[in-house]
Amino acid sequence: MNTLLFALIRALRRHCWLRLLGYAYILSSLGNGLTQIIIFGQLLHWQASPATLISVYMLSMLPGFIGSLWGESLCTRFSPLKILIFTELLGLSALVFPLYGLLHHNIPALLAVQGTEALLSGISYPALTLLFKRGLRHDELPAATAMETLIFASQVLLGTGLGVLLFDLVSPVSLLAIDALSFAASAALLVGAAAVFREREREPQPAAPVTGELRWRALSVLQKRSILLLPALAAVGSPAMALLPALAQEIHPDDAPALALPLLFARSLGQLCGPLLLDAGKLQRYSANNRLLLLCLSVFTGGYFLLPLSAQSAFAGLVMIFIAHIASNIVFATGTFGVLKNFPEKQVAKAGALAWRGQILSAAVSTGLTSVIAQNGGAFTALYSMSLFTLGSAAVLLWLTRAQRIRETG
Repeated sequence: MNTLLFALIRALRRHCWLRLLGYAYILSSLGNGLTQIIIFGQLLHWQASPATLISVYMLSMLPGFIGSLWGESLCTRFSPLKILIFTELLGLSALVFPLYGLLHHNIPALLAVQGTEALLSGISYPALTLLFKRGLRHDELPAATAMETLIFASQVLLGTGLGVLLFDLVSPVSLLAIDALSFAASAALLVGAAAVFREREREPQPAAPVTGELRWRALSVLQKRSILLLPALAAVGSPAMALLPALAQEIHPDDAPALALPLLFARSLGQLCGPLLLDAGKLQRYSANNRLLLLCLSVFTGGYFLLPLSAQSAFAGLVMIFIAHIASNIVFATGTFGVLKNFPEKQVAKAGALAWRGQILSAAVSTGLTSVIAQNGGAFTALYSMSLFTLGSAAVLLWLTRAQRIRETG
């Protein structure tokens, strides 16, 4: 089998720096997941409004727009690993916000850490994309997709899993201490990765990577599609994911955390499992298959539509969310692979940053509309209306890019 999982294993055996990077981001993701559990758990215990819960989700994205601009600029001056070390150290210092929020019952302080983490994620994404493009051979790029999937999923998979188990057993301040240790250990591992990293056996030239011009009109349809695929996924997925805690409140108003936190764990488990089972040799074909991509987005939407089954059976709800995120992250894997595959090294950081900003903008618009509808009509009304609208919009986008490519190649 030539799955993404096996492609990643082969690359990890070959590259020591990649192993250290993987260890570092697994630890960092553990901390980020714990932070998310602390924030959502406390807000649910404090009976925050649906608008506040949705604002947490928006704050976990919007600052990333500015961060990606900074990250793109930093890639012209510093090596990618130095940027990643810098963001881990800043992430460690940002834990002062949730600490203050917990000690003083301050909701804005809890929200501030979400914004800070989003900013740092935006800074690190272009650097991570450039690092994979430089450090891996052309035939190893599927391993980069698998690594990004692992990083993305483990943020909540490990942190949420541990957080769900410990949230009612350990004080939130103790969980923050574990969070701080994870950031410190991650930074130390990245320092080790920087010491052994060799960019294809040559010294880096920092000024070159992102100076290549990237003009939208000059891009091929395949390149445009690669950039637009992730924003389309964000538009479809953001309303449902932002509403998840509020949906749990409507289903189990007396004990929302008991349902919401396991649902977050099921979400991340699906995010991890789905992409790693894809055939690494067929990723390019998958990214061009409109029927497959639309089917995955439809399965995701359907999974959330069936979430009210959790009122009768919590297990049914967990299964629905798990399946939904297996499907959505197949689309995520093809999108991230497309950016790495279809852009040269001089443009890949800029293309990755552009796709990141597109995700943020589409997610912000769809989530903002969702918040308004949820505040006035309820969480499930917002879910059904926005999910159907964004799914239809994504279908039109896929059809247009496919149709244009047929005309250009015909």
